[in-house]
Amino acid sequence: MLQPLSPDLEKQIIEVEEQLRLAMLISDVATLDQLIADDLVFTNHLGQVISKQDDLAFHQAGLCQFQTIEYSERRIQPIGEQMVVSVEVQWAGLYGEISFQDHLRFTRLWRRSPQDLWQVIVGHSSVIQSNIH
Repeated sequence: MLQPLSPDLEKQIIEVEEQLRLAMLISDVATLDQLIADDLVFTNHLGQVISKQDDLAFHQAGLCQFQTIEYSERRIQPIGEQMVVSVEVQWAGLYGEISFQDHLRFTRLWRRSPQDLWQVIVGHSSVIQSNIH
């Protein structure tokens, strides 16, 4: 049986998801540092496993400049004291001098830190295929 999602918890998760989106968009490393758990395990759409340190270094290097990150079709599901978020993402930008545009789905597991902050502990992204026959 699914746990009901309280309006207050839903609002909190939508807020941290938006903070994460904006921090990624401008490579705000300080905010990303707060939103990502130290023991993060993230598997990207290329199958690479990324740590918090890897993610922060990626943003600090400045090689990737996002122009847009747009969320749609978000689902939030409580699991005990943690929250699972599945969100469809369209993003575009420059990696070095190469432009990119991807349509992805992210799944993130949020938990509260000892300081009572919501942090991403586990994540995964996959490419959404269009034109599948």
